[in-house]
Amino acid sequence: MKITNVEALYLRLPEVNDRADGTQDTLIVRVHTDAGIVGIGEVDSSPLVAKAIIEAPMSHFIAQGLAECVIGEDPLEIERLWEKMYRGSIFFGRGGAAQQAISGIDIALWDIAGKVYEQPVYKLLGGAFQKRLRPYASILFGDTPEETYEIGQHWIDAGFTAVKFGWGPLGQSEASDIAHIAAARQGVGDGADFMIDAGLAYDVATAIRRAHQFAEYRPFWFEEALHPDDYHGYTKFAANSPIRIAAGEQDVTLEGFERLLDCGLDVLQPDVARVGGLTNMRRIGQTVARRRKLCVNHSYKTGVSIAASLHMLAALPNSSWFEYCVEQSALRQTLTRQRFPVVDGFVHVPEEPGLGVELDESVVERFLVR
Repeated sequence: MKITNVEALYLRLPEVNDRADGTQDTLIVRVHTDAGIVGIGEVDSSPLVAKAIIEAPMSHFIAQGLAECVIGEDPLEIERLWEKMYRGSIFFGRGGAAQQAISGIDIALWDIAGKVYEQPVYKLLGGAFQKRLRPYASILFGDTPEETYEIGQHWIDAGFTAVKFGWGPLGQSEASDIAHIAAARQGVGDGADFMIDAGLAYDVATAIRRAHQFAEYRPFWFEEALHPDDYHGYTKFAANSPIRIAAGEQDVTLEGFERLLDCGLDVLQPDVARVGGLTNMRRIGQTVARRRKLCVNHSYKTGVSIAASLHMLAALPNSSWFEYCVEQSALRQTLTRQRFPVVDGFVHVPEEPGLGVELDESVVERFLVR
């Protein structure tokens, strides 16, 4: 069996704004084979940048498009093809958008392998430590504390046992920050959990102060408080916070996650559609597990990323939470035919061969940018 073609499909809603909502556009990857088996993957990046990296012609040995790296190859040789793509993009890659683009092809290769062997991907990754995960509804803060309260209450009423509030108004003022966190706790109630995603809002001194101010509201973790390159700040922050510290969605390399672990973070958050797919996320997750820290997915895209993340976390011993994006855009809600319902507070790992998802081709056609 050989790879015959790699499609990079740029999907975009008619109207896109600057809010931190990754479901407004995406890059879907389809890898075709001469056996008629097609794998599906997704890239979380700037879609047209990643599309160019996949489709670029060769410049020289270490500067070539990712499609050229894999066409004609055996799709079941996933580890070798990951290294071939990484080496082929060394000149302009070694992280960033190049590694994000690798994610889409890599996820599609695992999907193909599962379909060939007639097994769900989690079994190919080594088997499931758990077949259901506890999802938290991942959503942005409201514009006002009253809206934040209503958001929390709504998603608890919808069957979630935890809500993560992100970005939006945090960092505008001390009083506003505390009011939103108080409203978040009131909205979810005393019996549920909530998390804070600060959206890179603070310097280290302010982050430490906010962690102590927020602690009385018992957030489960405090995420992305600092600039992602502020490793010295994260070391100081982790040593002085009464709340668990989480980060990692901006990192794509194993080395980057090792550095965050060295800072003392409690929760590491790789995104399967950013870090180089399932192949590299497994390396990252196993490294996090060896350090006895919690590995939680970042995922704010479509059902393709949801499925890939579920398979990956199932195969890790240190995962129980699942980021479940509840944005209502058509791409998030309808691109895959599978909906991943929350049942009794849990979401289940797909059992069908491969990722266990299929695209709704009418939705692809509706939002495809040619």
